[in-house]
Amino acid sequence: MAQTSLKKDTNFNMRINKEKKQALESLYGQLGMTLPEAVNIFFENSLLAGGIPFAVKLPRYNAETEAAIQEAKDIMQGKIKAKRYHSAKAMLDDLENEDEEC
Repeated sequence: MAQTSLKKDTNFNMRINKEKKQALESLYGQLGMTLPEAVNIFFENSLLAGGIPFAVKLPRYNAETEAAIQEAKDIMQGKIKAKRYHSAKAMLDDLENEDEEC
């Protein structure tokens, strides 16, 4: 059986969003590796798994979670005005008052 060479003899180029690249470099840097090393790990795991080494599927959430995600997006886009508090105590007091009203 022939031994596989570990020599890197070709280049692989790809384009990626600048901010995403910086975030990935920071993430993988915290793990002690470079972005190319992380990509190589992904490729090696793909070969070992015989495909993508994780499930590729659309996330499925229940209706309550989907509504909460949409509400959070609407708040971030300014479509919904969210309550603001000057302290954690004020927020907790408000939550306690809501519970008593129910």
